[in-house]
Amino acid sequence: MSLFAVAPALPLHAAGKYVAGAYIVFLAIVLIYVAIMATRLARTERELTELRRDVEERRRQEAQGSEPSGTSGPSGPSGPSDPSGRSGRSDRERERVA
Repeated sequence: MSLFAVAPALPLHAAGKYVAGAYIVFLAIVLIYVAIMATRLARTERELTELRRDVEERRRQEAQGSEPSGTSGPSGPSGPSDPSGRSGRSDRERERVA
């Protein structure tokens, strides 16, 4: 134990600026990673909110006994679609839900 108390810290002299630079680069990478994850989380939350709204709308329409507007059946002729042009669920997912 007393050996650690007596031993001096490692002298960094010229290497000190490189160590500081490495810490700064590491911190920048961590911050970029956190920013990317925050963006993905915000997008996922937005999509989840849209899905919840769509489910609630569909439940209200089913409770009223009417079909969703613009469709020929419960899932429409080619399945549900959203304004972004995505086709919705696959046939296998629709069978699992039904």
